[in-house]
Amino acid sequence: MTSHPLLSVAEVPAVEPYLRTVGEVFRVFREQDSGCVSCGVQLPDGERWFVKEATTAAAQTSLDRAWAFHQAVRHPAIVPQPHRIAVADSGRTAAVMPWRHGESLYGPARARFHALPLASVLRAVDRVLDAHLAVEAAGMVAVDLYDGAFLYDFGGDLLHLIDLDEYRPGPFVLDADRLPGSARFMAPEEWYRGSVIDIRTTVYALGRSARLLLDGGERRAWRGTAGQLAVLERATRTDPAERFAGVREFMEAWRAAV
Repeated sequence: MTSHPLLSVAEVPAVEPYLRTVGEVFRVFREQDSGCVSCGVQLPDGERWFVKEATTAAAQTSLDRAWAFHQAVRHPAIVPQPHRIAVADSGRTAAVMPWRHGESLYGPARARFHALPLASVLRAVDRVLDAHLAVEAAGMVAVDLYDGAFLYDFGGDLLHLIDLDEYRPGPFVLDADRLPGSARFMAPEEWYRGSVIDIRTTVYALGRSARLLLDGGERRAWRGTAGQLAVLERATRTDPAERFAGVREFMEAWRAAV
């Protein structure tokens, strides 16, 4: 069997120079808040891959968490991490993922997405919720889910989930002053040390996600029905006990409203 230049290699001296020896590096993302440097690389056979390298200790902790998550959760919407490469003498790694075409909905593409036919938007919402059934089944909870995790392929009319690096096993007690994430998507309990973070916290993030996908961040631009809005309002209540008990219950109520 012929070895794969990315999926078969265990260790390299340096990531980007190695990638340039095996293919064409067509995109580089350097100044990232995550502390990672990422490259899009096209191999001679036309395959495209995304390689994300940790450059700080904190970034490596996040990549390690992401690796554990991707070993536990599989879903067609979630871009997988089939392999990781060690960087020699650094204690750090680079995650290897298939390249997915699309545009992040954190930015100008969100308005373009909101202008799509309603059926396309509802399919995207359903895909996000369905992926989180797999998250729930694996005993994981969502952390730092926001619109930057939504990669939308306008040509293929398909949403992908990326950068789920902070997802972790739950429930757990928050041992920091707050969790990482966007304030627009974070549940109240994510802001306080000692709070319990569980699947109801995930329900809140999903409710905020569905709301944004259906109103583009402008409440007056809501495209759904009153029944759908009522489901999302329950999902995002301040008191976790008043939300849906889990993703499946939330999704069943959402589908009934749709």
